[in-house]
Amino acid sequence: MVWIPGGEFSMGSDNPKFDDARPWHRVRLKGFWISATTVTNAQFARFVRSTGYVTVAERKPNPADFPNAPLDKLVPGSLVFTPPDHPVELNDDSQWWKYVPGANWRHPEGPQSNIIGRDRYPVVQISYQDAQAYARWAGKRLPTEAEYEYAERGGLSCKPYAWGDTFSPAGKDMANTFHGHFPDKSTRHPGAMPVGSYPPNGYGLYDMSGNVWIWTSDWYEADYYKTLASRGGVAVDPQGPPFSYDPKEPGVPKRVLRGGSFLCTDQFCSRYEVGGRGQEEPSSAANHIGLRVVD
Repeated sequence: MVWIPGGEFSMGSDNPKFDDARPWHRVRLKGFWISATTVTNAQFARFVRSTGYVTVAERKPNPADFPNAPLDKLVPGSLVFTPPDHPVELNDDSQWWKYVPGANWRHPEGPQSNIIGRDRYPVVQISYQDAQAYARWAGKRLPTEAEYEYAERGGLSCKPYAWGDTFSPAGKDMANTFHGHFPDKSTRHPGAMPVGSYPPNGYGLYDMSGNVWIWTSDWYEADYYKTLASRGGVAVDPQGPPFSYDPKEPGVPKRVLRGGSFLCTDQFCSRYEVGGRGQEEPSSAANHIGLRVVD
């Protein structure tokens, strides 16, 4: 765990594609501890051995939650990035995401995969409920959205990246992101990498941008920043809105994800940029979603 001293900062983004991350607004936070890396497979395995916990992806879906689904399709599993073999329009992510029976944290890409030799990789296929359960067992909690962004910035003010103004300074990769033509042709292995594979930010934190998305404790509300800015002054230790509203899926409550992942690219999702927000229904899991804890 790394100590993040309390302070005040500007939260948000200049990126015109991030309408839900605008406008800038001032936030003041108390100091807090945050894990230096995302939670690894080895750490999560200790939790499971200690508690017998079964993740959401390992449980059979409840028919009541999926009233229109055939019963024979309600099997444990989760989402796996499955790139098409040809270029596609980027208006339908079902072209590269597939529900794979048997995919879970032990088998992140499906039942034929495993985590043998991957102790220092970030645990993935983690739902919000799973992340909460791990945090409670560890005597910690999930970060608020404001805490995550403050820590991700590493002491820099209003920069687009956790390391400064340039995506690849002197041609050097600073985070695990997608390279190639998205989503069909990666010039590198499109997957998570061991924690700490890239340089830390100014606070000594690894992989705050890229690699895997991280759950925060905040509900997602698309206009939340506009609401905070309209109040004026400084928001002190904001905990997020009291409810969720995503205009793209109005009836689906969602939590905020932060940090982006190995699939983020400026061709589609450049949310490795500081300020970029993600959102997912809390029971969702995928092979690019993990967790981090604070205290």
